[in-house]
Amino acid sequence: MLALVGMPGSGKSTVGRQIARRIGCAFVDADHLIEQRLGCTIKEYFERQGEAAFRDVESQTLAEITQQAVGVLATGGGAVLRLANRALLRERTTVCYLRVSPEEIFRRLRHDRQRPLLQVDDPEAKLKELFAQRDPLYQETAHYVIETHRPRIQTMVTMVMSQLELAGLLPLAETPPHVS
Repeated sequence: MLALVGMPGSGKSTVGRQIARRIGCAFVDADHLIEQRLGCTIKEYFERQGEAAFRDVESQTLAEITQQAVGVLATGGGAVLRLANRALLRERTTVCYLRVSPEEIFRRLRHDRQRPLLQVDDPEAKLKELFAQRDPLYQETAHYVIETHRPRIQTMVTMVMSQLELAGLLPLAETPPHVS
C-alpha cells in the first residue's frame, strides 16, 4: 500500500487518485472516509467535538485502512501528529511525502473555507506554523520525499511513480522502442 502524507493542499488526494487509476488499484481518501463515518464534515466535527476527538477517530480509521491492501491512501494533513500513526504508516505502507512550501500551499488554499485549521485571521502565518511543526514529522514518517514546488498534477504523479519504480515497488514502465 502506498500512503501519501503532506500538508493540507499538497495534492495528496488528487495525486493519489491519479496514481491509483494509473496502476489499476483502489484509492482511499482518509478524510472522506472519516466524514462518511461521522456523518458530517471534519470542520463541523472539529467545531462540535474538538481536535483531540477528531484525532482519535482519525487514528482508528488509519489503523483499519492499513490492515487492508487498499492500494493508494491519501491521509489527512495532521495524520502524522501522533507517534502511533507515524509508526503504523511507516510499518504498514510505503510513505511518500509530497513536500510543498507553506507559501505555495497558501497560494493554493487562500480561498478555502472548509479546512478547520485555516479558519483564522492570518492563514498564511498559520500554514507556516503548521509546516514548521509537521515537516519534521512528515520527514520521519516518509520512505520517500517528493519536492513538489509548483508542478502540474501529472508531473507530480510521474515524480511519485518514478520514485516507486526506481525503488522496485512498481514494474518499470515500458520504454517505447527507439525509432530512427
